[in-house]
Amino acid sequence: MSDPYVITVEFRLHRASDMAAFRTLIDANAQQSCALEPGCQRFDVLMPKGASDTILLYEIYDSRTAFEAHLRAAHFHVFDRESDPLVRSKSVSEFTLACEGSQTQTR
Repeated sequence: MSDPYVITVEFRLHRASDMAAFRTLIDANAQQSCALEPGCQRFDVLMPKGASDTILLYEIYDSRTAFEAHLRAAHFHVFDRESDPLVRSKSVSEFTLACEGSQTQTR
């Protein structure tokens, strides 16, 4: 079995006033990813304090293949299309989960 595949995504919106609309879209995407994608272990939506135009995602998938399936999911395409006009920039970082501190074993 491969190591879990982790990404973070930082979105910066054009305007802080776009946050409510963006949250509706990203929250639905996160919830549907966890409910409908067997390979999605975690999908957290984080709001940095003091940055009213920024959202950070923390996602864990069983594998890179599971993440690629996420990118093909219908709910992801809805999110991507509908959120695009709200987003000024998007930065994606990839990780391997080296140690899950909430678990008793390391990976």
